[in-house]
Amino acid sequence: MLSLKKLMGKDDKFFDLLEAGAEEAKASVDLFASTLKKIAEGGGAGVSLDEFIQTRRKEKRIRQTLTEELSKTFITPLEREDIEALSFALYRIPKQVEKVVERLAIYPGRVPTEAFARQAALMQQAANEVVFMVKQLRGGTTIEKIQGANDRLQYAEGEADKVMLSLLKELYHGPYDAKQLVILQDLYEMVEQAVDRCRNAGNLVVQIVLKHS
Repeated sequence: MLSLKKLMGKDDKFFDLLEAGAEEAKASVDLFASTLKKIAEGGGAGVSLDEFIQTRRKEKRIRQTLTEELSKTFITPLEREDIEALSFALYRIPKQVEKVVERLAIYPGRVPTEAFARQAALMQQAANEVVFMVKQLRGGTTIEKIQGANDRLQYAEGEADKVMLSLLKELYHGPYDAKQLVILQDLYEMVEQAVDRCRNAGNLVVQIVLKHS
């Protein structure tokens, strides 16, 4: 028999799951940064996909659990479509990071780790803000606090755009053949898209808070 608390959605399971999703998204970003560092230090001959795949699978399981819980709960603490949208936005972060690593794993040349590290640092900043913003939903928050975090997130995304343009300029004027140029341009853009995924998740949190303010 369902308890009234469970039926009315007054427990914290949805906040627990959303926060777990945000943490897994951040974990994938941190793993990307540490992988670049290992490559730069000569700690491995190639890029391993296993850890990134596991992180993305954890995120997917969290999302599946959340969907199941939504189907069993009569009243939720946030609107259902908002919970689903935020969960999907968080899932897209490690999925995008995994795509980047897949490409790096088959890249035939020397990975320009310094260039990617500049992007990864901004990706970490963005992921940190996403975790902070999602955790603010549990106990209720003010739009001012969320807006401050979102401003920092938007700044990181804007800086990521600038870094990508700088990297493309270096690429276009550097000693690269046509194949390398196309591959690296695609990779730089894919990393920048991972920052965009963080921005999208942050925007959803802002929309949720505005609805409840």
